[in-house]
Amino acid sequence: MEELARESISLLASASAKPRVEVAGPRLGSMGAIFIMLKSALGAGLLNFPWAFARAGGIHSAITVELVSLVFLVSGLIILGYASSISGQCTYQAVVKEVCGPSIGQLCEICFVFNLFMISVAFLVIVDDQLEKLCGSLYELVTGLPDSEMPYHFYTDQRFALVLLCAFLILPISTPKEISIQKYISVLGTLAATYLTTAIIIKYYTMHSVLLHITPLYSSGISSWASTFSVIPTICFGFQCHEASIAIYSSMENQRLSHWAFISVVTMIICLIIYSLTGVYGYLTFGKDVKPDILMSYMGEDILMVVARLLFGVSIITIYPIILLLGRSVIQDPLLSWWWRCGGVVTVELESRSRYTLTFLWITATLLIALFVPDISKVISVIGGISAFFIFIFPGLCLMFAMQSEPVSCKTRVFLTVWGVVTLLCGAFIFGQSTTIAVMQLLGKI
Repeated sequence: MEELARESISLLASASAKPRVEVAGPRLGSMGAIFIMLKSALGAGLLNFPWAFARAGGIHSAITVELVSLVFLVSGLIILGYASSISGQCTYQAVVKEVCGPSIGQLCEICFVFNLFMISVAFLVIVDDQLEKLCGSLYELVTGLPDSEMPYHFYTDQRFALVLLCAFLILPISTPKEISIQKYISVLGTLAATYLTTAIIIKYYTMHSVLLHITPLYSSGISSWASTFSVIPTICFGFQCHEASIAIYSSMENQRLSHWAFISVVTMIICLIIYSLTGVYGYLTFGKDVKPDILMSYMGEDILMVVARLLFGVSIITIYPIILLLGRSVIQDPLLSWWWRCGGVVTVELESRSRYTLTFLWITATLLIALFVPDISKVISVIGGISAFFIFIFPGLCLMFAMQSEPVSCKTRVFLTVWGVVTLLCGAFIFGQSTTIAVMQLLGKI
């Protein structure tokens, strides 16, 4: 083991010494890297964690799954940093293509686009949920009557409001070639997540005791552990920052892999604390009656939660165009390249027309899915399955391929190859399990 440890240290050092593609702009320090990693990880997944704790069978079971998952989450980040070091590439897709070959690289691009597409759907579902509560709160404020007595008209339906929001706000700010608003609103997601966690803790201690559900910290039995596995997609979605990790690593001033490992561990521990606090206090407040979107469990006129809804709504509306931009570029660039190879001329007009078309199709498709699949847990189940590719499968493949060419000892090669296989198999299991559950949910089987 000592020999293996020494070999691993030399491996980290050699990886950091490889030539890299230079990234323009100022270099990131440790705090900057941690903050951007947190910004990438903390977000909409937070709303689903109290429900995940209830589905896992209680606090003990859920936290156990989180801690086991944390090993693979940190491992995936370190492997991606190492793969970036030996390949000299600065984006997730480029690293996978360079280390694993063009075929796996193309698969990575497909998964990347689909993952971004489903995240866009999840964002619209969350906005739809918050609009429902906000419309009810507005009705109570104006009429003084409970929202349950609000008469139904098509213009009072939150789905109609969501369509208007997409048509007159999200579409116009999503069509530009560059989304300059990103630098002004990048902190909103982290602010909304931190505020929500604080508000849930405050509400637990301030709500009347009669409203609180006395729930067990854990449950036992085979069925509870079967349910526990079903919340892994929620954990994957919540902790997912792996797609952005290579870009962050490439922008750091100190690119020693041991330093990157420290950044990864600190980031994941902070995420663990925030997600666990939200899951624990949300679950203790509502027990098994907690809804998949925790904000939907609170009363519409609750001021603390009204602010949380507004924060989450605004942050999602402003982050949605960035997600769309990333997905659109992965689709548009190959299309324009194909047109150019076929002898066509790529004009400014053609680029604009293709950009507008892709933007309209993206928003329309995500909106339709969000309207007809209103349960956020079903969407996150799909996203969690795709996230397994970025957290488990591609990092495992990168490690296995890297060990075929890197100059390391036989023991280190065998150990890291086995770990890559374990990571790959875990990812395949999570993807298969979460996809099966998502399909059964959509078909109404469970």
